[in-house]
Amino acid sequence: FTTTFAVFATSLANQSIRVSVGYNKANVKIVTSHGGVCVGADGATHQGIEDVALMRLIPGMTVLVPCDANEVYKATMAAAEIDGPVYLRLGRIPTTVVTGEDTDFTVGKAVVLREGSDVAIIAMGAMVPTALQAAEKLAEEGIQAKVINMHTVKPLDEQTVIQAAKECGCLVTAEEHTIIGGLGSACAEVVVREY
Repeated sequence: FTTTFAVFATSLANQSIRVSVGYNKANVKIVTSHGGVCVGADGATHQGIEDVALMRLIPGMTVLVPCDANEVYKATMAAAEIDGPVYLRLGRIPTTVVTGEDTDFTVGKAVVLREGSDVAIIAMGAMVPTALQAAEKLAEEGIQAKVINMHTVKPLDEQTVIQAAKECGCLVTAEEHTIIGGLGSACAEVVVREY
């Protein structure tokens, strides 16, 4: 296990991670803080907003983005069980706890936190509680939003994305990341390939 800020691990150390960790399928767990834009006074230079895209590109890399303290614990334990490279992305600020000790956490398997049939909000990390809040506001307007916690961006739970697209007809992703290469791109790749 190693740790630093998301932007440092994925940008400054990218070549080493790509060659020494990814290509060698090394049993290295890269745990980062400061994923996303909620880094407070640290500012733009410390915002990891392209880290998920960069780690998705590394061969053999598993990418985990837990949404709250309960999932951080489960993701850490799951990462330890994986024989190979793992990128575990954490934020800086505390998030609302929306999962329980009994909430399932299986690498590569999304968790539906709220059912709905009008739109599916697929969220990762700190945006999961925000997605649940958005679903509550939409419900007040008669719009039923399914909320999916996509804690594993790689390997992505493609079946859940496809099923949500079929059931709802509309997918929205919520992430603290550039729109290029992150969760939105991963979901779009699945939908485009399927349809």
